[in-house]
Amino acid sequence: MRVAVLQLTSSDDPAANIVRVQAMLRDAAGQGAQIAMTPEVTNCVSMNRAHQAEVLRVEGEDAFVTGLQATAAETGMWVLAGSLALKAAPPETRFVNRALLISSDGEIAARYDKMHMFDVQVSAEETYRESSGFAPGSRAVLAQTPLGVLGLTICYDVRFAYLYRALAQAGAQVLTVPAAFSPGTGPWHWQPLLQARAIETGCFVVAPAQTGTHAAAEGRQRKTYGRSLVISPWGEVLLDAGTVPGVHVIDLDLSQVAEARRKVPALTHDRTFEGPA
Repeated sequence: MRVAVLQLTSSDDPAANIVRVQAMLRDAAGQGAQIAMTPEVTNCVSMNRAHQAEVLRVEGEDAFVTGLQATAAETGMWVLAGSLALKAAPPETRFVNRALLISSDGEIAARYDKMHMFDVQVSAEETYRESSGFAPGSRAVLAQTPLGVLGLTICYDVRFAYLYRALAQAGAQVLTVPAAFSPGTGPWHWQPLLQARAIETGCFVVAPAQTGTHAAAEGRQRKTYGRSLVISPWGEVLLDAGTVPGVHVIDLDLSQVAEARRKVPALTHDRTFEGPA
């Protein structure tokens, strides 16, 4: 599987963001990528709910989605929009944080709505209440593709190991963790969490990330940690994209998944137990 990891500094303007992303996707295709993966909230990084309500659309009416579909069909490359901020179908009034897997013929092959909401107070200056604006999903998603089997997750999900174990036991070979990770936690938690998820499951982990300071026409600017990573099933860091936006292409040998699981077959060693009281 030849994978392109797109590291972005998306703004709060979806129309400007799609132009940049399409150019990067064409660059990835030119480097022979079979699938390209983008970070969380690829279309719009915003801290302003009123602005989001103005610029976001439901999936079926979203020009960003149709733009990605057109570029996937144009290049013959699979595209994982790591996530897009979208309006939900009524009666839900909150948005959804949705990963869309688009096939090489431009069709939507899988959808995953982020399950775990980032409701945290990292510091007095850095507080998030994702659940106030976004409705959580409730379904884990495994995507069968000609390239391999993907388990779809998003950012804060990475702290909930049971999701990744369930995806791996259902057949995932590659776990995707697109993110807009907090700079307040990133230096300590980002890489160890991703390595743990890879080691526990014997999967490749591909984690495209937002990076830097995100331009905002309205509201305060958000900052993200960057450092998109690709981790092997043995826990080795195969790619670290640093903090600069760009396209990074890497080949994954999926036979390493079976080899790691043969050496440490932990996915078959579950035990039922009682307690704790």
